[in-house]
Amino acid sequence: MSDWTAFGRVDADGTVYVKTTEGERVVGSWQAGAPEEGLAHFARRFADLVTEVDLTEARLKSGAADAGHSLSTIRRIRTTLPEANVVGDIDALTARLDKLATLAEEKAGEARAARDAARGEALARKTALVEEAEKLAAESTGWKTAGDRLKEILDEWKTIRGVDKKADGELWKRFAAARDGFTRRRGAHFASLDSQRKQAQTAKEELVAQAEKLQESTDWAATANQLKDLMTQWKAAPRASKEAEQKLWERFRGAQDAFFSRRSEVFSARDNEQRGNLERKQALLAEAEALDVDADPKGAQAKLREIQAQWHEAGRVPREAAAGLERRLRAIDDKVREVMDSAWRRTTKEDNPLLAQMRAQVAEAEDRLARAQSAGDARRIKEAEQALASKRQFLQLAEQAG
Repeated sequence: MSDWTAFGRVDADGTVYVKTTEGERVVGSWQAGAPEEGLAHFARRFADLVTEVDLTEARLKSGAADAGHSLSTIRRIRTTLPEANVVGDIDALTARLDKLATLAEEKAGEARAARDAARGEALARKTALVEEAEKLAAESTGWKTAGDRLKEILDEWKTIRGVDKKADGELWKRFAAARDGFTRRRGAHFASLDSQRKQAQTAKEELVAQAEKLQESTDWAATANQLKDLMTQWKAAPRASKEAEQKLWERFRGAQDAFFSRRSEVFSARDNEQRGNLERKQALLAEAEALDVDADPKGAQAKLREIQAQWHEAGRVPREAAAGLERRLRAIDDKVREVMDSAWRRTTKEDNPLLAQMRAQVAEAEDRLARAQSAGDARRIKEAEQALASKRQFLQLAEQAG
């Protein structure tokens, strides 16, 4: 706008022209002052058009404006531009408007596609809701759950927009029919519940009576299984009327609680006893593991026998600890046996008490044979010779093994 002569001029009689690639055309007349002021006046009009185009372009590119509305604005400015009473670079503005028109058409197409997609999605959502409602109406026997879900479907239905009126009306008829069918079927179901509730009350009264008979039992495992089985039967049985159901349940649950509370007290006392036994056995085990078996095998063996006697008197311990304790005690017992066997094998023939005993028996047998021979008793001589031969044989085998 600083060089008005570049795009326009004012002749001597005040006529104002704009310059384009197609030549000059008259845009107005200026008689109120200097020619430069006339050019500036018409240039400001052109600037107003540029400002409108700038704003339209910015709103179009940012997505703030509807693409169709922007396209209408662009086309309006583009249509009036050849006759507009302005001075400025009309050719450049025309080219810019043509590009913007192309951009606006693309965005308008995208917007239409998005709207079509949204309509399709809305139609698909409502169709899916209708199909779900029809399935619930035809198949569901979870009356409360299905009823709540139908209400949720209705609430969701109201939030879905964009479906054409005809299709929406047809879908609504299907949904309404499904809901009405469900209501009728549910009503018929609850109409038949009175007799079922009476039967259920009778059955549950019997379950309560059985549970109350078991609540004083001390056969913990069997009774616990029986009560669990009664609970399974209770859950499988139909519901009685609300008031009867609550009263029966309180009695049934009370019987179970009474039994399991007593069992818990017994088990707790047993657990306390077993924990005490565990501490005692751990102390005995520590005492056994501290034995110096190598230094005094016989003393360690004797002490281990005392510990084992106390061990058995200590009683039962928690199951999870029993195996480990027994394994450690057996290991000590095995070690004592091994050391004792090794010590016995290291004993000389002269020091071996078993061999000494067997030699004494042979000597005694020799004395008996000598007395029999002195007496001249053939029978006693024969028996003594047999006994002596047997004892000598055993002694020889023992000496060879040693």
